[in-house]
Amino acid sequence: MSKITLSDASKRLPDLVEQAARGEEVIITRGDGAAFKLTPVVKETPRPTFGSARGLVVIGDDFDEPLSDFDAYAP
Repeated sequence: MSKITLSDASKRLPDLVEQAARGEEVIITRGDGAAFKLTPVVKETPRPTFGSARGLVVIGDDFDEPLSDFDAYAP
């Protein structure tokens, strides 16, 4: 993790961007005590993990029952 002041960061911005691109954490601090983290923006959307929708999908007990609206189409 790199911690650097805002005035130093303005002089070394290309280097700090490269550090963040490699996955290193870069913290830029301001004179009033505020701190900011430099992170890369991911271009591709993350894939959902297996089981991440567990408990969100509910299938009714009558799922396999024939629909009354389709009697005319039944053989």
